[in-house]
Amino acid sequence: MKLHIAHRAPNPRRVMMFVAEKQIPGIELVDVDINNLAHKSDAFKALNPLTTVPSLELGDGRVLSESRAICTWLEGRFPEPNLMGQDADERAFIEMADRRVEWYLLVPMAQVIRHTHPGLAPLEQPQFADYGHAQKAKVLDYAARFDQLLQTQDWMAGDRFTIADITAFCALEFARLMKFNAAAEGLHALQAWRDRVAQRPSASV
Repeated sequence: MKLHIAHRAPNPRRVMMFVAEKQIPGIELVDVDINNLAHKSDAFKALNPLTTVPSLELGDGRVLSESRAICTWLEGRFPEPNLMGQDADERAFIEMADRRVEWYLLVPMAQVIRHTHPGLAPLEQPQFADYGHAQKAKVLDYAARFDQLLQTQDWMAGDRFTIADITAFCALEFARLMKFNAAAEGLHALQAWRDRVAQRPSASV
């Protein structure tokens, strides 16, 4: 298997952390230079017409894209340690938590960065700086809600580490580009959670 990634992008990092948590062997990492638009090349379009990373090239020639779909496939083939739920009930609540952190942390943070950071201008044309700056208020609002959640439970989906924590951690790490720091915003539960995740070996990928 080949996992096509871009090292600084949050979605490929989600999958790489997932792989690291499960200690899955035999996946070749292929770095795609998105800053030089390598993902727009004809060769990559043949692999993934939507030109997105990560993309997982399977041994039979099929290509699976979208972070959550890749992780679902990997979870099915490498079920332990479990990161997505042991039964239908737990899977639903973990998916809810994962979708929440994806849509209400990762997405608005990414919009701020993609539309305001000069280094991402080649990837976001045209950039709308006013829109990006407007997203900052949403980031702070939703981050405060997750801080409140983490005052009542240890992990994003409840009482154990799951894929939702991976998604949220990658969002916060990417948010460094918008100079977001949970502790500086008074979000101490969110910061403490982030620091615990950062201690895991998978956080260093």
